[in-house]
Amino acid sequence: MKTFYKLATFTLMMTVLAVSAFAQERTTSRTQGPETTLVNLIEGQGTINSSGNPSWDGLSEFVLIPGAGLMGASSASTALYLGFTGGSEADIGNMVLYEVPRNGSTVLKVEKVTLGASSSPSIVLTNTSTCPTQPVSVTNPCFVRLDTVKLALSPLYDYYLTIYFTLDTNNETISGVGQVSSPGALSGFSLYGDQTRVGVKGALPTNENSDAAPFFLAYITNE
Repeated sequence: MKTFYKLATFTLMMTVLAVSAFAQERTTSRTQGPETTLVNLIEGQGTINSSGNPSWDGLSEFVLIPGAGLMGASSASTALYLGFTGGSEADIGNMVLYEVPRNGSTVLKVEKVTLGASSSPSIVLTNTSTCPTQPVSVTNPCFVRLDTVKLALSPLYDYYLTIYFTLDTNNETISGVGQVSSPGALSGFSLYGDQTRVGVKGALPTNENSDAAPFFLAYITNE
């Protein structure tokens, strides 16, 4: 049965993020809309980080979504949530989801990721329609649901959500919900320049710090 998922309250999110491994959960959301069922696809992502994030202007972040960590829930599409703890505006140049072999780097599929049908959105974190609780901070994080990706995540493959933050002053001050303790299944790294243009059969870059926890991808659900 097709289900629809939406982020509930900050308390719920803190609970989910704080658990590093848990069974598939279903809960009810009454936040800004009708009741919906929320199903997590991946093990806990860790705890929200209270330390500073680096400047993100001109950087791309790769977030590994390992097939080995995927839960049993399945669907024809995937919803991704970005989490922010600071800044006034995040300017994104492009977003993609790469599918690669398990433990591999050769691109098998490339799916465009969008927000409001745009792959290069500007997320205004001071806008109460985007982030109802102001100001955005570690204690008041803002979680932004991206448009549904028409790709069902499979445990047979690994996936990389890759986001390029444009070279501008807005991105010098944004910070994400990246964690330094209690890491979960996700891991990531950042590289300078637009890394979202790798085509099918191309090879994704590697990084020696690829086991670090991601900064912006906070939550993954099926839909």
